[in-house]
Amino acid sequence: MTEHTGPGRPGIDLPDARGRTGLDRQGRDLTGNPRVRIHDVEVLACDWSVLRRTTFDYQHSDGHWSRERRETYDRGDGATILLYDSERRTVLLTRQFRLPAYVNGHPDGMLLETAAGLLDGDDPQAAIRREAEEETGRTVHEVEHVFDAYMSPGSVTERLSFFAAPYDGSAPGADTAGVADEGEDITVVELPFTEALALIRTGEIADAKTIMLLQWAALDGPFGRE
Repeated sequence: MTEHTGPGRPGIDLPDARGRTGLDRQGRDLTGNPRVRIHDVEVLACDWSVLRRTTFDYQHSDGHWSRERRETYDRGDGATILLYDSERRTVLLTRQFRLPAYVNGHPDGMLLETAAGLLDGDDPQAAIRREAEEETGRTVHEVEHVFDAYMSPGSVTERLSFFAAPYDGSAPGADTAGVADEGEDITVVELPFTEALALIRTGEIADAKTIMLLQWAALDGPFGRE
């Protein structure tokens, strides 16, 4: 990461590795909550994502004000999708290595997940069609928007858009996928829907977005509408 100290700081008054400047201005002009008064925004580090420290005054329920300081990690917004075959009662997931999970207790860091990725300037529907094709080798046309959610609102700014779409499980598909230039090495995994639900109970599916979409599918989605 790039440390931001001294004059000529990357991401502030000099372009960072992604050509961005003014990263310390985001969040300074928020006015939606009268109980919050932004005092200062500092950029602590920036590389692909941006780590900021915001100092603000907060009015508590009893009326008194306190000076608070919070760090936020901004990696951009993203989208995820559950691909399902309602006739064969299957879902299409991915398996890939996740370093943060590996360093925090996951046995091998290889997580079973729904296809997902950052928006990278696209609208959520366009982004998730792109990511679904890159990560599963399947072309997705009509997608259903399910809901949006903040995945870790205590520290991460990301808002994730959740989608679902059918896929043709009878058509041949790739066993591996991903963009090699981005370091992706993804295994495509087709599972019976009931087995996927069971893997949540055993902990073999431990990814939050995947759990949320599978449970949606069981309650209100293609396998709950029956």
